[in-house]
Amino acid sequence: MSARLTPGDEAPAFTLPDADGNEVSLADHKGRKVIVYFYPAALTPGCTKQACDFTDNLDLLAGAGYDVIGISPDAPEKLAKFRAKENLKVTLLADPDKKVLDAYGAYGEKKNYGKTYLGVIRSTIVVDEQGKVEHALYNVRATGHVAKIIKDLGI
Repeated sequence: MSARLTPGDEAPAFTLPDADGNEVSLADHKGRKVIVYFYPAALTPGCTKQACDFTDNLDLLAGAGYDVIGISPDAPEKLAKFRAKENLKVTLLADPDKKVLDAYGAYGEKKNYGKTYLGVIRSTIVVDEQGKVEHALYNVRATGHVAKIIKDLGI
């Protein structure tokens, strides 16, 4: 488990496969702001709500200079099903070995119904044009989170 990121930190570089198996890197977005959000599992109610909210607001976010990338431990094939079923427009990346999740502090101990276990911590990291962390939000709620980000970013 790595430490959580804080504003001003260098965003960890990554290259992961998307839903079509194409490699996507954070470096591909240099010069643009990027909202990188981490979610536990495709095709689950909360993660679907969050991905649909990002898709519904994608034009607004893109118009304000933000790209959106969603990362989960799912395989690319599952991400492709998720994208097709929900008509998602955000870039979805697969991190089955959880290296990027860990590097961003989005994988670690969670508590649910009194049990402690390791899992994906729903998180959103906003990276600026230079690759620095602008905002680091952890343990976010799936519902209403996108509206909060838009408000916090002044969009």
